[in-house]
Amino acid sequence: METVTVSPKYQVVIPKLIRETMKLRPGQKLRVIEYEGRIELIPDRDISELRGFLKGIDTEFEREDDRL
Repeated sequence: METVTVSPKYQVVIPKLIRETMKLRPGQKLRVIEYEGRIELIPDRDISELRGFLKGIDTEFEREDDRL
């Protein structure tokens, strides 16, 4: 677990190890959520980065008659 300090402008620096692990880039947008008393940062990903993330998903299942 890393510790950061909130600056007088309410800014924090994301530690290098976490930036590298999460593959964050300068200028990248993050979603900020307050959840059960904590702050969570969720990186926005470019749509091209999501290509193939469902590869291998099983699409063979019974559909109801009124569904195509």
